[in-house]
Amino acid sequence: MIEELRKKIDAIDDRIADLYLERQSVVKEIGEEKARNRSAVADPSREKKIIARVTKSVDEEQKIYLKRVFETIIETSRAYQRRLVSPVTPLSDELRKALMEGKQYFPVSSSVACQGVEGSYSSIAADKLFEIADITYFRNFEGVFQAVEKGLCDYGVLPIENSAVGSVNAVYDLMKKHHFYIVRSIKLKICHHLLAKKGATLAGIKEIYSHEQAIGQCSEYLQKFAKNAKVISCANTAVAAEAVASSDRTDIACISSRSCADIYDLAVLDSNIQDNDSNYTRFICISKTLKIFAPANRISIMMSLPHESGALNRVLNKFSTLGLNLTKLESRPVPGTDFEFMFYFDFEGQIENSDTLALVAELDQGSDLFVFLGSYYEVSQ
Repeated sequence: MIEELRKKIDAIDDRIADLYLERQSVVKEIGEEKARNRSAVADPSREKKIIARVTKSVDEEQKIYLKRVFETIIETSRAYQRRLVSPVTPLSDELRKALMEGKQYFPVSSSVACQGVEGSYSSIAADKLFEIADITYFRNFEGVFQAVEKGLCDYGVLPIENSAVGSVNAVYDLMKKHHFYIVRSIKLKICHHLLAKKGATLAGIKEIYSHEQAIGQCSEYLQKFAKNAKVISCANTAVAAEAVASSDRTDIACISSRSCADIYDLAVLDSNIQDNDSNYTRFICISKTLKIFAPANRISIMMSLPHESGALNRVLNKFSTLGLNLTKLESRPVPGTDFEFMFYFDFEGQIENSDTLALVAELDQGSDLFVFLGSYYEVSQ
C-alpha cells in the first residue's frame, strides 16, 4: 500500500518540479527587466500578496505549511534574481573598490594594540599573526578599539570567544560602539599554568589572581586543588602575573601563560591546569579601514532584525539557499529597548563571489542597522 502511495507522490513531485522550472524561467525574465530598470530584487508587498492569495482558500490545517513552501520558493527566486540584479549600495561599492585593488597579503610587521601587559594571551596571538609586532598595551578592551579608531595603532588584537566558556561579551558589546573591520582571526590553543614567586608551594597559596575567563576555564582544578584559596578576578592574566611578581608575598599565585613565567621570573607550581585540553580562544585582528587580505574565506556581519515572528528564520533561509555555512550566531540585547537584539553572524564564504556580495548588499538594504565587520582568513595555532 505504501509503495503505491509513494508512486503517487513521485508523480506529483515531477509535476511540481516542472512547474517550478517554468516559474523560474519567468522569474529570470522579471530579473532581467529589474536589471534594466535598476529595480530592487525584493518586493515585500508583492510577496505578501502572493502568499495571501495562494493560502486564501486553503483549510487551516494546511495553510501554514503552504505558506512555508511559498516563502521558500520566493527566497530561491530572489537568490536567482540576485545573479542578474546586483544591488548597488554604499557598502557594495566600498567592497567592490576593495576587491578591485587586487590581492593583498597580510603584513609582516605593524603597530598593534593589545589589552593587558606583556605576556597576555592577546600579545601571544599578535606575535603569531605578525612576524614583527610592535605592541602597545592598553588597560582595557575599550582602549584597544580607541587606539585603532584614532590611528594610534594600525591594528588591534582582541579575544572574542573561548571554546570552554563562550563569548567575550565585553568585546561584542564594544562592537556596536566602534567603527572597525576584522582583517584576520586566529584560533589559539590556551594552556594555563599556576605561577608564583620562587620558593612558594602549592599548599601555601592563599590567593589566586587571574582574568575571569581563565578562572572559568580552570574551575575544576581550582575546586579540587585550590579550594582553600581565595580566587580574585583581575583585568588580564598577564596583569595578574605582573602583580604576583611585584609583590613580596609567597602565598599568592596567578593563572597565566607559560610566557609569563619567563617574563616575570615566576615559578611554575602546576602546568596545564585548564579543565579541557581542547581549550581554544579565538582572537580577531581589527583595522580602521576595510582591507581584504588573501585568502579571505570567512565573513562577519552584525545586524538588527524586527521584533516579529520568523524574522531570524527568513535571514537564515537566505544563507541556506546559497549553501553558505553559518559558523556562529550570537545575539546581544540593544540597550534602552524592550527585547530588541543585535545579531552577529560568522559564515564561510568569499566576498568576491557575486552571489555572496549580492546577499550582503541585500541584507544591508533590509536592516535598520547593518554593519559589515569584515572578510578575512582564520589562522589555527
